Amino acid sequence: MEGIKSVYIHIPFCSNICSYCDFPKRYYDSKLVDSYLTSLENEIKSNYKGELLNTIYIGGGTPSCLNINELKKLFSICNIFNLEESYEFTIECNPENIDEEKLELFKENRVNRISIGIESTNDERLKYLNRNYNYELAKSKVFLTSKYFTNINVDLMYAIPGETIEDLKIDIDNILSLPITHISTYSLIIEPHTVLYNKNTKYVDEDLDYSMYELICKDLKENGFSHYEISNFSKEGYYSRHNLTYWNNKEYYGFGCGASGYVNNNRYTNTYSINDYINGKRKVEEEYVDNKRKISYALITGFRLISGINILEFNKEYNCNILSLYNIDSLIKSNLLCVKDGYIFIPYDKIYIENTILENFID
Repeated sequence: MEGIKSVYIHIPFCSNICSYCDFPKRYYDSKLVDSYLTSLENEIKSNYKGELLNTIYIGGGTPSCLNINELKKLFSICNIFNLEESYEFTIECNPENIDEEKLELFKENRVNRISIGIESTNDERLKYLNRNYNYELAKSKVFLTSKYFTNINVDLMYAIPGETIEDLKIDIDNILSLPITHISTYSLIIEPHTVLYNKNTKYVDEDLDYSMYELICKDLKENGFSHYEISNFSKEGYYSRHNLTYWNNKEYYGFGCGASGYVNNNRYTNTYSINDYINGKRKVEEEYVDNKRKISYALITGFRLISGINILEFNKEYNCNILSLYNIDSLIKSNLLCVKDGYIFIPYDKIYIENTILENFID
């Protein structure tokens, strides 16, 4: 097994709570932040084995809501990590938290990729999502970020109740006018224990959702973005190397409250309780991944990639013949999977129904 190359760090604090968010989070509290970072440092020092890493990703929550001194403490903790010469180090930011002092601090501390949660360029929809900024502010902060970083991702959410296909077209055009290299897109999911769920919010019509997805794929591809994963689009050379760790079913460390990891054939999830985490009670779920489950995970994640799965590499890594697994043969005969040039993949016109196809590989 190849050594661990990636680290995910979760910062669960936010200056405001979005109406759709079900990630581990709580309102920013300076007293809790210091204790949390101390516990994070203890977890990292207890578990990181000194591997040479290829990617680090700091997500949340809203990591950028920490103040300068708290961010300095966070980066001093991150200094323990050994990085390859060519690495990717991402931090998530919300527009309202971005300023020159923080951008300079990020750059001084090895960060070389920024992910900005814009979500929408329509001010009414931003209010609906309980985002704490308007589009003009978000736009100005992306341009400010581009003075310091060339590798910038923005998130775009669609299928928001009340949104039309024309509204989405405006969003896409606005996003494409920004100096960015990567776009992550998400159809709104109404999760339990969120404001939208508690308000009994309904999904948009399925046909509209599909038309929106088609429009995103078409417009982004026409404007130089490669559609390389179901929900992700990138300029040449700017794929999310960290997320490829997940999609290629590689092991990685997960540190922080609510973080998940995959180490030594064990998948684990840390507690969602910040108080428990601070008190040293971390892992709440663990699953030993035998070879059968590894294969199941590899199929589910690998088929998210538009290029699909390299057949020879898969067969070598998992000591099997991918074409004889599950009911892959019947899926090929049904034109739900294709084989070409040494890869097996979901045909492009079936990408939208990929969840239905992936259900075939759940162990």
